[in-house]
Amino acid sequence: MTEDLEREKQLAAQSAAELVEDGMRIGLGTGSTVAYLLPILAHQRMRITCVATSPRTEQAARAFGLAIAPFDTLDRLDLTIDGADQITTQGWLIKGGGGAHTREKIVAASSERFVIIADSSKLVDALSPPVPMELLAFGISTTLQRLEPSTIRDTVDGQRSPDGGIIADFLGDIEDPRTLDDRLSCTPGVIDHGIFAPELVTGFFIGSGDMVSITTRSVRP
Repeated sequence: MTEDLEREKQLAAQSAAELVEDGMRIGLGTGSTVAYLLPILAHQRMRITCVATSPRTEQAARAFGLAIAPFDTLDRLDLTIDGADQITTQGWLIKGGGGAHTREKIVAASSERFVIIADSSKLVDALSPPVPMELLAFGISTTLQRLEPSTIRDTVDGQRSPDGGIIADFLGDIEDPRTLDDRLSCTPGVIDHGIFAPELVTGFFIGSGDMVSITTRSVRP
């Protein structure tokens, strides 16, 4: 089963890589599916400039010879390709298993097109906890109280985002993604969270067996 899912990730990455054209500015997400994308882009040998959403992605991309630019030197991106932890049929996402969701959302919103690559196990009927959050350290206790039930993440990778924010997870029910999106976004102390709305995404490349299911729209609504 694991080998099948890894194959689906690779196929999704290969399919989405066909969107990349010479001279493009590309946003690179973070995670195991994006890891399959990097050698494919390197093999294409196009003149592209990439923005990495995490130190891990930047290090891996540079190892494959991809050109990485600081995001503050670019005013827009042509395309961002990223993975997801959960994907509903309505297009809602949960991202941030790697703690880079704030950067990922900034890069996605700055891109003309934002596409998701994933294996079939990421498809769900409805979003479920945990929802990753990045929180300010200042007043963290009161912030967590306002977001009960939540907990600071305790992982081998640490509790901090690439920019120093504290990574926590919201563990409550997700009855309506839009409502929770608004609640988390409006809570003081929350830098950002891992719920991504459907209107942010312009395409899905989902590996399924030996096929890739592709759903795209040219621009955001």
